[in-house]
Amino acid sequence: MILDRIGLYWRVFATGLSFVSFGIGGIVLRVLVFPVLNLLVWQRQLRTAFARSIIRLTFRSFVGLMRGLGVLRYELIGAHRLERSGLLILANHPTLIDTVFLMAFVKRADCIVKAGLWNNPFTRGPVRAAGYINNDQGADLVADCIASLASGNNLIIFPEGTRTPSSGVISLKRGAANIAARGRYNMTPVVISCVPMTLGKGEKWWRVPARFAQFRIEVKEDIEIDQFVAHGASEVMAARRINEYLEHYFIEGNKHHA
Repeated sequence: MILDRIGLYWRVFATGLSFVSFGIGGIVLRVLVFPVLNLLVWQRQLRTAFARSIIRLTFRSFVGLMRGLGVLRYELIGAHRLERSGLLILANHPTLIDTVFLMAFVKRADCIVKAGLWNNPFTRGPVRAAGYINNDQGADLVADCIASLASGNNLIIFPEGTRTPSSGVISLKRGAANIAARGRYNMTPVVISCVPMTLGKGEKWWRVPARFAQFRIEVKEDIEIDQFVAHGASEVMAARRINEYLEHYFIEGNKHHA
């Protein structure tokens, strides 16, 4: 009993330490690393590629830190499916750090970033240096996503748009489906689960579970786009079919991993 309580207090401390380290890392990247990168690499495309590689390694280190401190464990299944380019990666979003996991293990990763992160002192340096896609772009958003995929980037999207609510009800926005339908891209689904649940929507970071969280990140077989756009289906109709399919897909995936 005493050891369990000590373990709980340690994970609260370790979780706080992890997030403090994350914030400090963001500032260091913004103040020291990326200004030097800007001076040394003048070509914008090459500079962006370097910035994304630095962020990937930083996120990998952050995941390793949380694992080393005993906050979490994880298993990555089907990682070989990520060893490609031009992937439209769609994942469910149960916890706060899902993005960190995917960005840590996906090379040439691009993502859609909330506009607020562009002005956040801890994140704006890395976000701007890496040239991620701002979600405050209106009608140009889908076109920018398709252009990113066409250039060989791996685009990570959480179709829910935010973390899954505590009720567990999954409801998808249609943005990812529109990208797949208009760009005629296959979809690489990733099903993420966390047991016991932690860092969910509306949860305070210090409310850690009774034991370390076990993450399971499974990269599944591609979902072929042809089944949705066959027989001359319009982009609107195809996007609707894709969204319905994905919603059912992730609901069933959650049941399987519960």
